[in-house]
Amino acid sequence: MDRTSPLGAFLQARRARLSPDDVGLPRYGDRRRVPGLRREEVALLAGVSAGYYTRLEQGRQANASPEVLDALATALHLTAAERDHLRDLSSTPGHRTRAATPGGAETVSADLRTLLTTMGHVPALVVGRRNDVLAWNRSCHALLAAHLDFTAPDGPGTRPNLTRLVFLDAPTRALYRDWPAKARAVVGNLRILTARNPGDAHLTALVTELRALSREFTAFWDAHPVAPCGRDVYALVHPAVGELTVTQQTFDVPKEPHQSLVTFTAEPGSPSAAALAALDQVSAGAGSGRP
Repeated sequence: MDRTSPLGAFLQARRARLSPDDVGLPRYGDRRRVPGLRREEVALLAGVSAGYYTRLEQGRQANASPEVLDALATALHLTAAERDHLRDLSSTPGHRTRAATPGGAETVSADLRTLLTTMGHVPALVVGRRNDVLAWNRSCHALLAAHLDFTAPDGPGTRPNLTRLVFLDAPTRALYRDWPAKARAVVGNLRILTARNPGDAHLTALVTELRALSREFTAFWDAHPVAPCGRDVYALVHPAVGELTVTQQTFDVPKEPHQSLVTFTAEPGSPSAAALAALDQVSAGAGSGRP
C-alpha cells in the first residue's frame, strides 16, 4: 500500500462527510481548515491510537484486523454496503468478500443464453465483472441501445461497457431523465468492482479513461460512492416510445459469481408497461436469433 491507497482514500472521504455533531463529539469552538472529522477524532471513536489510524489512512499500516475494521465502520457511520467495501479494500487476505477475479475472456453459458431468449418480452442482459454487456435479448437492446449493433456483446473487443456508455455515449445519457442519479449509481457499483478485483488491468484502464474524458465522472469517482446494484427505478425518455418508468433488478448468476442477470420491468397495466409492449413489437420486427 502507498500514500494514495484506495483504503486510505476511502477513509478520508468518509470522515470528511461527518462533523463532530454527527458523532456526538464536542467542538470546543474550534475552526476547522477542512470539513469533517479529524484523524484523531476517528481514532478516538474507533478505540485505536491516533498514530495507528494515521498510518492506516496514509498506507503505512499493512492491514487491519476484522475487529478494527468493524470499529472504524461504526465510527464512520458506514452503511452495510460501505462496510463490505471497507473489508474489500483491506489488504488482509481473509477480508475479501468474493473469490479472486478469474482470468481469461468472459463467456456466457448456453443455458443463460436460452434463458434470455425465453424471457422474450422482458428486457434482460448479462453483465460481467467489468460491467461489460456479455449478452442481451432483443427487448433489452431495443430499450437501452438500439443505436448499437445487436451483435456487439458477442466479441470481447466490441462489448458495450455500461459505465462507459453512461458517461461517454450521448444517446445513453439522453435516455435517463435523472442522469446524475444513474451516473452516481454506476460509479458506486464500479467502486465495488475495482475493490473486489484490484489486479484487473482492464478495470484500471477504464477508470483512467473515464477520468481523462469526463469531469463529471472524476467528480463522482472522487466522492467515493459505494452502491451495489440491486433494485433501482429509473424514468426514461425513449426515442421510440417516449416516457416510461422501469424497475431495474440485478441478480447474481449461480456458479458464475462475477456475472449478473439484469432485468427491466414496468408496473402491470401502467402506461410504462404499454410502452414496453410497444417496444417489444418493434424489437420483434428487427428479427430473431441469438438473445
